[in-house]
Amino acid sequence: MSNSEKKETFSFQTEVGQLLDIVAGSLYSNREIFLRELVSNASDACDKLRYEALTMPSLVEGNQQFEIAIAVDKKAKTLSISDNGIGLNHQDLLDTLGTIAKSGTGAFLENIKKDEKGDLGLIGQFGVGFYSAFMVAEKVDVLTRKAGEKEAWLWSSDGKGQFTIEQADRDERGTTVTLHLKKDAKEFLEDARINHIVKTYSDHISFPVMFDGKALNEASAIWTRSAKDVSEEQHTEFYRHTAGAYDQPWLTMHNRVEGVVSYTNLLYIPSTPPFDLYEPERKSHVKLYVNRVFITEETKGLLPAYLRFLRGVVDSEDLSLNVSREMLQTDPKLAKIKSGLTKKVLTELKKKATKKPEDFAVFWQNFGAVLKEGLVEDAALRDRVLEICRFNSTNGSELTSLSEYVERMKEGQDAIYYIAGEDAAKIAKSPHLEGFRAKGVEVLLLADSVDEFWLQHIPQFEEKSFKSVTRGAADLDAIKSDKKDGDKDDAKTPTLETLITAIKLELGETVKDVRPSKRLTDSPVCLIADDGDMDVNMERLLQRHGQLQGGMPRVLELNPKHGIVRKLAERADGDAVGTDDLLKDAAHLLFDQARILDGEAPSDPAEFGRRLNAVLESAL
Repeated sequence: MSNSEKKETFSFQTEVGQLLDIVAGSLYSNREIFLRELVSNASDACDKLRYEALTMPSLVEGNQQFEIAIAVDKKAKTLSISDNGIGLNHQDLLDTLGTIAKSGTGAFLENIKKDEKGDLGLIGQFGVGFYSAFMVAEKVDVLTRKAGEKEAWLWSSDGKGQFTIEQADRDERGTTVTLHLKKDAKEFLEDARINHIVKTYSDHISFPVMFDGKALNEASAIWTRSAKDVSEEQHTEFYRHTAGAYDQPWLTMHNRVEGVVSYTNLLYIPSTPPFDLYEPERKSHVKLYVNRVFITEETKGLLPAYLRFLRGVVDSEDLSLNVSREMLQTDPKLAKIKSGLTKKVLTELKKKATKKPEDFAVFWQNFGAVLKEGLVEDAALRDRVLEICRFNSTNGSELTSLSEYVERMKEGQDAIYYIAGEDAAKIAKSPHLEGFRAKGVEVLLLADSVDEFWLQHIPQFEEKSFKSVTRGAADLDAIKSDKKDGDKDDAKTPTLETLITAIKLELGETVKDVRPSKRLTDSPVCLIADDGDMDVNMERLLQRHGQLQGGMPRVLELNPKHGIVRKLAERADGDAVGTDDLLKDAAHLLFDQARILDGEAPSDPAEFGRRLNAVLESAL
């Protein structure tokens, strides 16, 4: 930074510089979105001041009517967007224009790199919409004065690595963003073009957007209108404005609730997952209003964390405007609103799941893992959440509910079987499923980390217990098989006592036990957790998060009908246990093969390679 009495020069944060390189050189066809972003920012500034003025009325003294104004100067080739909102001071300019502390810039850059089209229309979703101005401007000036302060400031940049800040003159609070347009952006000086853009993208803005002495928008809060008077296009643009998104809403919920606590909600479920869906803070992004005055976007008591994918607004006249945001979170009236909203959302989702399962599958792909958090966190509504949960299973590609699973259970089956892992496609190929497939027994494929946790809270469904196929013995004898009477496997099953003794002797405490398997039909071996021990996937999750060191030894199961196991059993029967080197190597190779089939590395890769070479050499 270089200082002088009149002007300071700063360098952009590295990520901001990268962002500007992309934006400034963009050939993106829908460049008009820059105006949407700047008008949206102006609206946010007015919202912020209106809230601050509740406790400090002097901030709006002399000018209590908020508005946004657009002006063009065709001779100077400039387009300006002004507001009389909260304004910025010197530190605010540093914090918001040029340096971004949060992850918005990085997340946007990552998204742009993944998107072959480089869709800059998403820019508002990441909190960096201001920089879209450089798509059409060769220079941007921001003249601003913070409400309640005397000093005004001018921020300027050509978007090429640096920006300047200097003191300036401005009679009133607020901000004016002036764009010095590029030669190929002269269309944005035309009245008809500006009219069209504002009508298209900003009609829902609740402050008047003035141009040439008239308001271009309705300037009424969209959620206060009757639901039948709001078009799908208006919903889409309001959703995009309030969510900072650029997709279509998957579901719209617009209704008015009258009662002990009255409120209006206009809520949207996105059609694509927001970029911050899995951030640790699990923040809500539904805006809370009281009598159309914006209060906050991060009220923890408004919606449960497992509905954090929702976007939109909730407005109530029964909440107090004079209470602090912190105290508001413990307001019993807010708790009633939360309960009502949550039940409403779950009801709407159940309707979708029942009437349009294909559409609901899209939602579930995007947000199912998040919704299932409610099974852990919301005991009061746990059953209602479980009703709409859907699962992959070995029954086919269609999602299934638990009720549908129970209806398909086999004669003699007394448990809901599941296998948990990190990828449904991979666990569907697990050797643990072979015996269940042979019997035609359906198994749920649980691939979300939250699955292991909700299962601890819901041990049964419709009096059927949940049972992992990777834990405990698989006693499938009582379940009636799909095989026909003449399709029985009459091959004699060899005894494995001597082989099991040899493997136990060699592996020692590495395994908890070695025993014949009833779950394997094609693979020679698998590893399972013993009855009463922690399930394999849960153990893996806890180890990854540093909550568990080491783990319990597992049980090694052998498939008595597999060719390799047969040959090894014959060899063990003909030799003294503990003296056959090939049997010793085979014991370790079988154990490591079972680990590999579970997606884990061999216990000792170097020794695994040596033993494999030795056995191959012997065989050849």
